[in-house]
Amino acid sequence: MSAAAGAAGLLLATALLAPLALAAACLSRAVRTRMPGLLWLAPIPALLAAGLLPAGTAIAFPVPFRMALALDPPGAILLGGAALLWSAAGCYAASYLRGKPGLTAFSIWWLLTLAGSLGVLIVADIAGFYLLFTLASLSAYGLVAHEQTAAARRAGLVYMVLALLGEAFLLFAFVMLAAGQPDPNPLIRDAVAALPGSPMRDGIIALLMLGFALKMGLIPLHVWLPLAHPAAPMPASAVLSGVLVKAGVIGLIRFLPFEAPLPAWGAVLATAGILTAYGGAALGVAQRRPKTILAYSTVSQMGLVAAILGAGLAAGDASAPGLAAYYGVHHTLVKGGLFLAVGVAFATGGARRLPVLLLTGLLALSLAGLPLTSGALAKLAVKPMLGYGVLSIAVSLAAAGSTLLMLHFIAVMVSETADNPPSSTPPGEALPWLAIAAASFLIPWWLYPTLSGGTLASAWSVPSLWKLVWPMMLGVVVFMAAKRFAGLAGRVPEGDILVLAERQAPASPACRPRSSGSTGGCGSGQRPGSCCWDSSSGLAAAS
Repeated sequence: MSAAAGAAGLLLATALLAPLALAAACLSRAVRTRMPGLLWLAPIPALLAAGLLPAGTAIAFPVPFRMALALDPPGAILLGGAALLWSAAGCYAASYLRGKPGLTAFSIWWLLTLAGSLGVLIVADIAGFYLLFTLASLSAYGLVAHEQTAAARRAGLVYMVLALLGEAFLLFAFVMLAAGQPDPNPLIRDAVAALPGSPMRDGIIALLMLGFALKMGLIPLHVWLPLAHPAAPMPASAVLSGVLVKAGVIGLIRFLPFEAPLPAWGAVLATAGILTAYGGAALGVAQRRPKTILAYSTVSQMGLVAAILGAGLAAGDASAPGLAAYYGVHHTLVKGGLFLAVGVAFATGGARRLPVLLLTGLLALSLAGLPLTSGALAKLAVKPMLGYGVLSIAVSLAAAGSTLLMLHFIAVMVSETADNPPSSTPPGEALPWLAIAAASFLIPWWLYPTLSGGTLASAWSVPSLWKLVWPMMLGVVVFMAAKRFAGLAGRVPEGDILVLAERQAPASPACRPRSSGSTGGCGSGQRPGSCCWDSSSGLAAAS
């Protein structure tokens, strides 16, 4: 191995090891008191690896670790966007959480989740992928439940149950996938190359889709997102929505055989994606809290990514992973910027409020495909692969739904911040937000010619602009006709189908109903471990 290749491999390994080393350093009291101010440094090696290392860079850890890391174009695209958001959100967190309790524990959970979420983007062997996927999933519980409110604990419980369920699906799939390989821990690419001819192919693909769809939040496996995102602190919501769900995206990219057409499974994934895109938008417009609306928007956007990958799998199109990664990095930066924007907007009042809301609105409409934004470029890039039939029309109509949802979000933000007293956001929160907002507009323009195969000038053409504008116009018309969903907002509870299921709990002898007018509260006259029921909200709480 040449010195240059060795240095490149070392940088790739540092992308994974840096956050783990910082987490271990928290054993020192002197270090952990300073750790919140160092969180922004942990993703820097990953950012450098994504920007500087050539595709094909690889390194294998020595025995007994047996973990292999490799960088390919889809992984590099997602790694760069994720590292940038983690770094900006780390800066934001140091200011946002300053002086609040539990900051040391938050920093450790943050670093472990960071290591896992970046590691899955570059790991190349099956056992290593499962280890890092699990690390990201389980550590994120500490971010979800950090506030230790009743809502945060409930969200953490729901998240953990579904995370473990998803990992069980994946464990079965990975064992079956490795069973036909001579190496007990094969490289992912070798196992996937043999997958189309495996007698267990359909079972493996079904389990893979279930496990990764749960992490992405595809309906009906989405209920953890609208519970976890509102409960977590603002910077944690940004990375959970912007990055953690991409563990499911990279899983589908890595483990599905896109070079071998599988029309039936591709149709299943694309259909699930389209239904999720519509369902996420429909459920989102029935919400009245900004972070919850953004959580349902993530559900909808991950549905579109699934539709892209489903179309690629059905056609055996090897370009699908790169296009899905491009759409994914757009979502990472914009959605991370929007969550940070909520915190900035609520801390800003007076004359400074309007510029903040204008930039927030621009970011929001980018998700809908506003011309010349990253969302427009992402949608134009995937259009040729989707074709011009039913799927293409369905995706265009989903853009109308995104417009509708984002207009609702903007209206809620304007209303909720209208009474803010004159104030300005601390620079430690405003500057990271502005950096992510700028990156969300600039980076997709830089990547577009390489990934789309087109020119930047083509994005300005009249046909391209029309493809973007008509779905947005439809969304605007529906929004105006529905009077901004004033009567609908709040009708669907956060967690939707989970709450509907919980409302059956009074049938269980362990849960007794408590009317909204009762004064005893949970735990009054109850044995430990039982539960009471609030019939007005449909939520059970442990006593």
